[in-house]
Amino acid sequence: MRVHVADIFQEVDEEVRRERLKELWDRYGTLVVAVAFLVIAGIGGWRGYQWWEAKQAAENGAQFGEAMSLEQKGNYAEAEAAFGRIAAQGTSGYRTLARFQEADETARRDGPAAAKLYDAIGADSRVDAALQDLARVRAALVLLDTASLDEMRTRLEPLAAPGRPFRHTARELLAMAAWRAGDAAAARRWAEMIAADPESPPGARDRVQMLIALSASGARS
Repeated sequence: MRVHVADIFQEVDEEVRRERLKELWDRYGTLVVAVAFLVIAGIGGWRGYQWWEAKQAAENGAQFGEAMSLEQKGNYAEAEAAFGRIAAQGTSGYRTLARFQEADETARRDGPAAAKLYDAIGADSRVDAALQDLARVRAALVLLDTASLDEMRTRLEPLAAPGRPFRHTARELLAMAAWRAGDAAAARRWAEMIAADPESPPGARDRVQMLIALSASGARS
């Protein structure tokens, strides 16, 4: 029987590889098993968390629906409490919605308290930036009849800047606040800014034009 040199080298090479693998396994085998276990456990844990989160979201959805039903029936105090519970304990999406609804219900009885709730949303970095702006605008809205023009400027002028999502509402509220404070020049300035912005909603344009007409006639509430 003829033995080829290439076959001998191949057998030696395979033997060397087996020895190296055995050495590696002896040295790192326990670690490999541990890592594999952690990967499997991690996948199982993540799927378990996803199941729990979906279950919580479904429960929050049902609770939110019940709270909305209470509000529609005129049970405002109960609705406010129900939204407050979801705001405190719900999953992130429903928690933010419930915080807005809780503030809305609170505004029916206590504007300053509602403004504080909106302010808390506006200051929460975990909330989407556009929703933060919406909360700040809502806070200013509930304070429109009681806050000073300086406070309204502090609250709304940053939101009235070009590119901000609720700039039209912020500008309209600033015009209204200036008009109520008897500052006709400031009211006209904000009204003109609304008129000059091609993206201003038609309703806002109509309302500020009426405001300017009232200012010219000397009428003020």
